[in-house]
Amino acid sequence: MKQPLAPYAFIAPAMLLLLAFGVLPILVALPVSVTDMNLAGLADWSRIEFVGLENYRRLFADPDFWQALANTGIFAVLGVPAVIVVSFVVALLLHRSENRFYRALRAFYFVPAITAIVAVSLVWGYLLNTQFGLVNHLLSAAGLPPAHWLSDPVLVKFSVTLVAVWRGTGLNIIIFLAALKGIPREYLEAAELDGASGLRKVVSIVIPLLRFAFFFVAVTTVIAWLQFFDEPYVLTKGGPLGESTSISLFLYQKGFSASQFGYAGAGTIVLFLIIAGVTLIQLRARRPDAYR
Repeated sequence: MKQPLAPYAFIAPAMLLLLAFGVLPILVALPVSVTDMNLAGLADWSRIEFVGLENYRRLFADPDFWQALANTGIFAVLGVPAVIVVSFVVALLLHRSENRFYRALRAFYFVPAITAIVAVSLVWGYLLNTQFGLVNHLLSAAGLPPAHWLSDPVLVKFSVTLVAVWRGTGLNIIIFLAALKGIPREYLEAAELDGASGLRKVVSIVIPLLRFAFFFVAVTTVIAWLQFFDEPYVLTKGGPLGESTSISLFLYQKGFSASQFGYAGAGTIVLFLIIAGVTLIQLRARRPDAYR
């Protein structure tokens, strides 16, 4: 039987974008990572020299790389569970009704996901400003001392994570809402007849039936946080003292600010392997029969 072409036509644009902006950069970074390419090499390819694994040796001996990697791990540990939990709870609340108010709220919660990061950072930068920010003003009104949200080495991680969580929940809320609509109403009605409370229905019916949605959100969210870039770059430029520098920001600084394209290419390959490894672990940890 002849295979229909319509499904492939629908996924072709997404596949082309993935190949152009996902696969191709990795394929380019691999040969670049074993050279000493810089701006001079871009202008004259004869200046590019093969250095083998020297960039990788330098990378693993660089304390700034390990600091950025540790920061990324902290961001992921703080941000991934927060995004998943907040998105699921908000989706549950928005799923309670189909009236106009709740539909408007759905659009409201999705706005941060489509708002430009520059606009978001400007607003949050003013809110978290040490001297004039609204957050510190409220703390002062409550008799508490002001906090250095974006300049304290510890607080900056929580501040940047907070902004990223606020911005990153919108799409996941939509995913959970779509999954909630797929739950048969009969299951919930039967639980109500048996006297199950709202919490019991969520724990015993809703969450088990949304296992695949949780798995999908977890995988995509982990990948996004391992590539964490926008918020640290715009809010703090990686400061103070590199305490908010993520691995993606570190590679950007080395590649585009310091013009060390070969060195940044080596870091890109390492980051790709880390993301691929973490994703593979998540895929292997999933029980095949639990999401059918």
